[in-house]
Amino acid sequence: MGNKGLDFKHKEVINITDAKRLGFVQDVTADLETGTITSIIVPGSNKLLSLFTSGNDIIIPWEKIKCIGEDIILVEI
Repeated sequence: MGNKGLDFKHKEVINITDAKRLGFVQDVTADLETGTITSIIVPGSNKLLSLFTSGNDIIIPWEKIKCIGEDIILVEI
């Protein structure tokens, strides 16, 4: 998955485990040494596992991303 961080903005994130729409990518985090994306951040309003920051955002690790399409990102959390 050789995507740039800017390519993730405005993509909807869907959890394939329960088919829930989690929202749209707000931001990404990256390893500054390697330049690789380590996770995506979706604004959250509900509790979902333990993948939160204090602002209620959902942080989805790169390993949980299963497919990146033109408009949608499928994750398994």
